Amino acid sequence: MVDLSKITTKGKAMYLAYDHGIEHGPLDLTGKSIDPDYILKIAVDGEYNAIVLQKGVAEKYYSPYKNKIPLILKLNGKTKLVGGEPLSTQICSVKEAIGLGAKAVGYTVYLGSEYESEMLKEFGKIEEEAHSAGLPVIGWMYPRGKNIADDASPEITAYAARIGLEIGADIVKIKYCGSAECFQKAVEAAGKTKVVLSGGTKVDEEKFLEVVKNVMISGAIGVAVGRNVWQDKDPLKITEKIRNIVFF
Repeated sequence: MVDLSKITTKGKAMYLAYDHGIEHGPLDLTGKSIDPDYILKIAVDGEYNAIVLQKGVAEKYYSPYKNKIPLILKLNGKTKLVGGEPLSTQICSVKEAIGLGAKAVGYTVYLGSEYESEMLKEFGKIEEEAHSAGLPVIGWMYPRGKNIADDASPEITAYAARIGLEIGADIVKIKYCGSAECFQKAVEAAGKTKVVLSGGTKVDEEKFLEVVKNVMISGAIGVAVGRNVWQDKDPLKITEKIRNIVFF
């Protein structure tokens, strides 16, 4: 297994995700969050373990922050403009990620999509290249498509976590399935692959923090959160509340 110490603290992790622009468009980047510098400053001031970026944002904005916050570079992406079964293919190489200073790479697999096999094949190649270079690989394990009736059901969530283990991910990013009990089963299914929560859309603060508590009780190592932080009226205040759950 690769060393996760550059993107964790004592085995725990808080990642600030900002790979949303390509998937969701600028409408999700409300207010100041349209500006990558604003997000990077939150990541630094909030003492996150890493920032998650697509390559274009990393190329143009990350350099001044290189020694302040580790980078997780997302290697694939798709827009919301194309309908049908989801397919997200590689747009950045492992070599490019290393050149941009990444300490880990990430890749989304839309499990259950008719194009699942293409993404699994690509993930396998990325995993081989990244591990050869000593970089951890994070799998965004997202069940999607017409064959998936409920992408956050306990069974599907545990299945997604298990697939991450089976295909060689060092960390899997999965959705919340509704309770600490079912999330614990997902963590167990992931085995020695670590689990982080996918933060999802902005929800009531109290509700979100309760989810974070349940996730940590379940044995996850932390969270990869975006909109629930940088869409908040006080990003650093909610960051501190999340930190007090994850690390204590």
